[in-house]
Amino acid sequence: MKKLMTMTRQFRDDENGAAMVEYTVLLGIITVAVIATVVLVGTWVSGRWTALNSALTTATA
Repeated sequence: MKKLMTMTRQFRDDENGAAMVEYTVLLGIITVAVIATVVLVGTWVSGRWTALNSALTTATA
């Protein structure tokens, strides 16, 4: 138990651990933003492609 308390204190006092947590949170936020952007752009492109296909199908018929 004493060893666990010592390790807990060392981790608390270590600033590298805090920086690592901050960078991990930042990486998570960036990842979510990239995924959301890809999904939104993909939906927009799909809608445009469908509209173009419909317009071309109607024009040739």
